[in-house]
Amino acid sequence: MVDHKESLPAASGINQAVIDWLMAGDPAIRWQTMRDLQGMPKKEWHAEQRRTLTEGWGARLLALQASDGSWGGGIYSPKWTSTTYTVLMLCALGIPPGHAPAQRGAALVLDTLLGPKRDDAFLLSLARCDRCIVGMILQIAAYFGIGDARLDAIVENLLVEIMPDGGWNCRRHRTPKPHHSSFHTTFNVLDGLRQWLDVTPRHPLRRDVLAAEKSALTLMLEHHLFKSDKTGQVINDTFVMLSYPHRWHYDALRGLCYFARAHAPHDGRVQDAIDLLLSKRLADNTWPVQHKYSGHVFFEMESLGKPSCWNTLRALRVLTWWNGQSTDPAPRAES
Repeated sequence: MVDHKESLPAASGINQAVIDWLMAGDPAIRWQTMRDLQGMPKKEWHAEQRRTLTEGWGARLLALQASDGSWGGGIYSPKWTSTTYTVLMLCALGIPPGHAPAQRGAALVLDTLLGPKRDDAFLLSLARCDRCIVGMILQIAAYFGIGDARLDAIVENLLVEIMPDGGWNCRRHRTPKPHHSSFHTTFNVLDGLRQWLDVTPRHPLRRDVLAAEKSALTLMLEHHLFKSDKTGQVINDTFVMLSYPHRWHYDALRGLCYFARAHAPHDGRVQDAIDLLLSKRLADNTWPVQHKYSGHVFFEMESLGKPSCWNTLRALRVLTWWNGQSTDPAPRAES
């Protein structure tokens, strides 16, 4: 077993056998490896990205789309085959965002869950909707280029809904009223806001969104990404397990991936999560799938307990950021 305290080599020195293994995987893994770990020019990885439409996991999911634009017979449920979770997976795969059938599915999520136009009914649905779901809707709509006034309303609403500690909680209107943000909710919201930031370079709300992101990440730093700020103990056992897809759930690797994606400045309070990640590395320099969330799936991408292309790619992204070896300042597709 590799010493988990050992530093990962610089991006140019990542174990070539691991790169070869990733490049033998699905097109979604290959194009993101080319961009994020090999620093290849866009014309090269973009050609590989387009293959997600015709090969592998992306093509398989797209082939399951119903004639009305939906998946799985529902918009938010059943989990994990509904339209919402399928389109989220297409975002993670990084299929080209201009793909019309996927855009149709994204529009269906927004129209059905909140409303087809920004009117009083839309604003009422938005106010009542679970913050986790609102974050997912924003991520989906922003990724697939739905840039109408409804997205402004969503962003405005999420900024108003920030809790005093800097995050969000989907149980905010329930009794008893929560006094602490939910890590799950916070990262579903952050993923939506970050995707919006990535595709909205100029907007009056941009500065406020960046300030909200900073506050939420400060909250996570106070918890070292997975620990109680009072006792120092692990908050939830699943927070220290490597899961993918993570669905609506939070874990430390999801948190680390966000810090890397946002190009957050180094902070020593991240070190515990980095050490945790390194402790999960296998002897062959890959990372496994340690946990899966129950629910129906169209197909399994990877096997529980086995080396994971997804988690290895994600871990190497994080360590590349942490070691200051970023090769591409562009926004990341993975959420």
